[in-house]
Amino acid sequence: MAGYLARRLIYSLFVIWGAITIIFVVVRVIPGNPAAVMLGTNATDEQIEQLNETLGLSDPILTQYGNYLLDVIQLDFGESFRLGGPAIEHVMQRLPFTITLALFAITMALLISFPLGIRAAKKPRGLGDRVISFISLLGQSLPTFWVGIVLILIFARVLGILPSAGAGSVAHIILPAFTLCLPFIGMLIRLIRSGILEELNKGYVQTARSKGLKENIVFYIHVLRNVLIPVITVAGLLLGEFIGSAIIIEVVFSWPGIGRLLVDSILYRDYSIVQATIAIIATIYVLLNLLVDIIYGYIDPRIRVEES
Repeated sequence: MAGYLARRLIYSLFVIWGAITIIFVVVRVIPGNPAAVMLGTNATDEQIEQLNETLGLSDPILTQYGNYLLDVIQLDFGESFRLGGPAIEHVMQRLPFTITLALFAITMALLISFPLGIRAAKKPRGLGDRVISFISLLGQSLPTFWVGIVLILIFARVLGILPSAGAGSVAHIILPAFTLCLPFIGMLIRLIRSGILEELNKGYVQTARSKGLKENIVFYIHVLRNVLIPVITVAGLLLGEFIGSAIIIEVVFSWPGIGRLLVDSILYRDYSIVQATIAIIATIYVLLNLLVDIIYGYIDPRIRVEES
């Protein structure tokens, strides 16, 4: 098990290094001089050049990259010229809002997917199964930003029962969380449905039935327990996906998370905030994948044997 964990940790470190390297390259090929943006349209060429030297943007690219890696190791992404203060502090202030949104979204997705997936599996190819499959496919096909706008128009403008933007209460999080999880509900429904149908055809189910166990006990105690393993694994991966996918949702609903902070920082060429935000998102996603791999390795020892 120690070797398995060591390999996974090394892979994760390489992925994080690759992510922060891509960030470094991308923010420097984006059109626009950050010094010119900071100083405004009235700045002279001399002022812009002086600020570039202060920020280290006039150094050779390899020198910039080396300094950047040393700073990242110390969680130092520089100062935000737009907001003031260390960039990492602004990201960490916004991060709890994004994590709360992602946790609420994954909880909502599971609460909706399990009943529908079970209902579809109990009568496969029936009317209920067809309706659930159609609705789940429709939810995956609709653009999330369009869904968010429609939900705002219906529940905030027309019905007036939910707020359209901001944070501060459970009511504020319902619309953005549902919009965020909607495309993934269909995937979870299909996963639960196919998992139940596969388990129902296994020998232990027939053995349990032959012992005279009630159908509900066989289904909910034996079958559903085995279906939970892949669902929990996917849920862990989706949590990281939700944190990364929350960017558009946070902009649509004015949710004060790191996604909205990232978009604003890109528009203003605030390199420090952009680099810190994407580095944190990438690190969280990789660590969640590592945690899922570790948990799955404990649940199913065959994975460790196959990769040893």
